[in-house]
Amino acid sequence: MSLSRNDSAPEREPRKPSRSEADMRTAPDPFAAVLPALSALGAIASIAAINWVGQERTADRSRSRRKAGMALRDLESCCLGLQEIFKRFQRHPKLFTGEGAPAAPMKFGVHGSRVDPDAARIYQQIVTDVASMLVLAAHNSFEAMSSIEDGEIDAPEAVFFGFGEQQERLNKLIQSRATLKLTVDTGVDIAEKLAGLVRELKKHRIE
Repeated sequence: MSLSRNDSAPEREPRKPSRSEADMRTAPDPFAAVLPALSALGAIASIAAINWVGQERTADRSRSRRKAGMALRDLESCCLGLQEIFKRFQRHPKLFTGEGAPAAPMKFGVHGSRVDPDAARIYQQIVTDVASMLVLAAHNSFEAMSSIEDGEIDAPEAVFFGFGEQQERLNKLIQSRATLKLTVDTGVDIAEKLAGLVRELKKHRIE
């Protein structure tokens, strides 16, 4: 015996989100924070290029406004600051390492997840810190390279090869479209290695 239309089982109503779920928002894509942080590391790693394309200072070229020691001190601070930023990425995996999002390689727009207002504020704070660090890293790296060209720093080739090695690690992350987690974990280590290389440059300042 078939059921009439009126006797059919009632359709199940869609589940309404809980109050806490209703307060959640989709966070901006984490790569909007992670890629600029990688770019800041790249600005520092680009010191490697000075070994191949740098030129000796000509008589009419203006000198850097800061002494080499000050530029290197600030550059080391950038490395340490970036290391802390990548560790903050690790401490918030749902926001920055793709936890809970579809497993996908480096690609914009596929890693966003729903987060509560506190997490959204953390995202914005870290983005602000990354933006500031990118500006500082680019500026201080340029000052350091200027000091090398001007002869205020005379480091051996091995140091520049060290910067080049970190350049290559960054390149591979981009070329292989690495996952967010791998990108962040590698970023921590690269920042640490760059800090050590900057300290090595400090040993070769010309007093």
